Amino acid sequence: MNIQTALTSALLLVGTWSFGQKNNTEKRLDSLFTTLAAQNQFNGSVLIAEKGKILYKGGKGYSNELSKELNNTQTVFELASCSKQFTGVAIALLHRAKKLDYTDDITEYFPELSNFKGVKIYDLLHHTSGIPDYLFAGSFSERWKNERIATNQDLINYLAESNDTLKFVPRSKYEYINTNYVLLASIVEKVSGQKWGDYLAQNIFKPLKMNRTFVYNRRYEPQKIKNYAYGYDWVDNSFEKVTQDDPKIGYMTVYYMDGIYGTAKVNSTVEDLYKWINAIKNNQLLTQREFEEVMETTKTSTNEDVLYGFGFEVRKKDNTISYGHTGSWDGYITLIHYSSQNDRTIIILNNFKNGVLPYQTISEIMDNKPCSNEFVKKVDQKEEVIKQYTGEYADPENPDEKHVITYLDGHLIYNTDKANWDMRFFPSSEGVFQAIRQGGTNGVIQFSPQEDGTMKLEMLMYGRVIGKGVRN
Repeated sequence: MNIQTALTSALLLVGTWSFGQKNNTEKRLDSLFTTLAAQNQFNGSVLIAEKGKILYKGGKGYSNELSKELNNTQTVFELASCSKQFTGVAIALLHRAKKLDYTDDITEYFPELSNFKGVKIYDLLHHTSGIPDYLFAGSFSERWKNERIATNQDLINYLAESNDTLKFVPRSKYEYINTNYVLLASIVEKVSGQKWGDYLAQNIFKPLKMNRTFVYNRRYEPQKIKNYAYGYDWVDNSFEKVTQDDPKIGYMTVYYMDGIYGTAKVNSTVEDLYKWINAIKNNQLLTQREFEEVMETTKTSTNEDVLYGFGFEVRKKDNTISYGHTGSWDGYITLIHYSSQNDRTIIILNNFKNGVLPYQTISEIMDNKPCSNEFVKKVDQKEEVIKQYTGEYADPENPDEKHVITYLDGHLIYNTDKANWDMRFFPSSEGVFQAIRQGGTNGVIQFSPQEDGTMKLEMLMYGRVIGKGVRN
C-alpha cells in the first residue's frame, strides 16, 4: 500500500468514526430528553453544539396546552433571568458610545433614589449594590395591590417613596438582586432615548439576525405571536397544566409584575440564542477588550469572589472560560451556557415550572462517558402495585406529624397532614419511587414491608435519609 492510499484509508476511517460518534451522541441526547419528557421533567426546546457543529436540537411537549401545538427549535420562550445578559451587553455598548461610565453613581440617572447614593453602575452589573430585591417577601411585589400591571417606573417610584436603605455597603458583598437589572434597563432607556426593547432590537437582535428574538410583556402589551410557548405549572393534586395566573393556581405576582423588564422579558428561540453565543465568543458584537470587561470577575471589599460579569455567571480556569445563566420565572426554566474548554454550547428552554436542566448528564454524553444516575428511568407498574403504598405514615421522631401518600395517575403524591407539598413520585424499581424534580431536587421514597406487618417509609434526598414513617 502506498502512502497516498494509506492516508486516504486513515482519513476515511477517522471520518467514519467521527460520524459514528456524532450519531451515537445524538441518539443518546435524544433518548435523554425523550425519557425526561415522558417523565414530566422536560417540556421545551434544546440545542447542543460543539466546535461549530450542532450535534442535537429539537423540541418535546406542547408549546400551547389548549391548541396542542408542539415545541420545536423555532418556538419562542420567555428567557426569565437569561435576559440579564442582554441588559449587561447593552450597557457595554452604551459605554462604547461614551453615553455612560461604569463608575457613574446611579443618582445621576435617578435623583429621586438619593437613599441609594454611592451605588455605581458597576455595582448593579455585578450584584454588589446592596439594593433590596423587589421580588422578596414583604417587598414591592407583595405590596403592589393595584388593579393595573406594574412597570419599571412604578418600581422606581416605590423605591423613592419607601426610603428603603441599602442592605449592605456597596461593593462589600455579592448578592444576586433582580432590582439591579431593572434599574440598568431603565438607564439604557434614559441614555439612549429609546425603549429598552427597541434598543436591544436595533443594536443586538437585528445586527445578529436574531429574527425571532424580542422583548415581550405578554400581559401588559399582549400580541398574537406564532409558535409561542406559554409557561405552565401543575394544578395541585392534578397533572393538568395551566399558566400560574390561572385561577386554578392563582399566583398573581407573575401577572402584576409583567410590565417590569431588564431582569427578564427577552423572548427567543434556541436557534437565535445559538447565534447570540457565537457572536459573543467570536467578537462579532463586542471587541476582545469589551468581551473581557463583560466577563470580568472581581472581588468585594471583603475579598469575596464575585463570579458574575455583565449578566453572565462566569468561571475561569487554566486559560479557559465558561459563561452563561439560568432562569426561572412564570412557568419557564431556562439555561444558556458556553465553555471554551471544549467549544461547547448548551441551550435549554422549558415552558414548564418543573422542567429540569440536565447539564451534568449532557456533559457526560458529550464526553462519551457512561451516564450517572442523575435521572432514573420510570418503570411500568400496575395501579394496584403502586396503590399498596398509599396511606398515612406516622413519623417516629415527630408523632404529631404524618406523611400522607396518595395515588394519582400512575404516581404517588407526597404531602403531610400539616403541609401541602404536592410532590410527585414515579416507580423506578420495586418499592422505590423517584421524585419528579421540583426545583431540581433529587428525591426518593423507599418502602419496605416489616416482619410485624407494618410498612416502613424512608424519604431520601441526594442519598441521605431526611424523613421516616411507619404505616400500620
